[in-house]
Amino acid sequence: MHGWDLAPKDAVELQKRLAQNLRLQDEFINISSVAGVDVSFNPYDPQKLVHAVVVVLEYPTLQVLEKQSVTRQVDFPYVPGLLSFREAPPVLAAIEQLAVKPDLLIVDGQGYAHPRRLGIASHLGLFLDIPTIGCAKSILVGAPAGPLAEEAGACTDLVWKQEVVGRVVRTRTRVRPVYVSAGHKISLESAVDWVLKCSRGYRLPEPTRMAHKFSNEVRKAE
Repeated sequence: MHGWDLAPKDAVELQKRLAQNLRLQDEFINISSVAGVDVSFNPYDPQKLVHAVVVVLEYPTLQVLEKQSVTRQVDFPYVPGLLSFREAPPVLAAIEQLAVKPDLLIVDGQGYAHPRRLGIASHLGLFLDIPTIGCAKSILVGAPAGPLAEEAGACTDLVWKQEVVGRVVRTRTRVRPVYVSAGHKISLESAVDWVLKCSRGYRLPEPTRMAHKFSNEVRKAE
């Protein structure tokens, strides 16, 4: 779809153009597999290695079907809002190794809740042409529209510049929420629904929780 060897200012302009291609409505029928992706790295590593993984789970059992990882050197600088230009290439390489493409992808990062409406979940969705969800551990843009109840399943809108860009979602009672946004080929309502369907008593939904665990294992094994 495009190359990755860009200067940050050119990456910003590319994001603006790509965001026009997003489709934030449900374009799926049956979901029988859900994948999670994650990337880990050591900020003090002189080799600048990143460890990207994908873990595919069967739905609804959420049993692991397949895991793949890729370790690569990355030269693109860490710039807030341009995460996909560091992490998407190795993530895509890991996904290419899968025997079967998953029906849905949950990404530890932003989707539409991004200053240019193109977080890494949306960027990956455009490349892969599958439904994707951003499920982040922190806010990049916006603020909660109101207070959030303490029980699991509680939600409130994430609003930025008078637009709902995502939702603040409590996945576990009295535990910090996650920040869910549509990535591509899925609505915000369905994105929240699938994050909750894939939650099993932890803060993170199982696909990204398992991916986070696997990425740390891969990093420590290097």
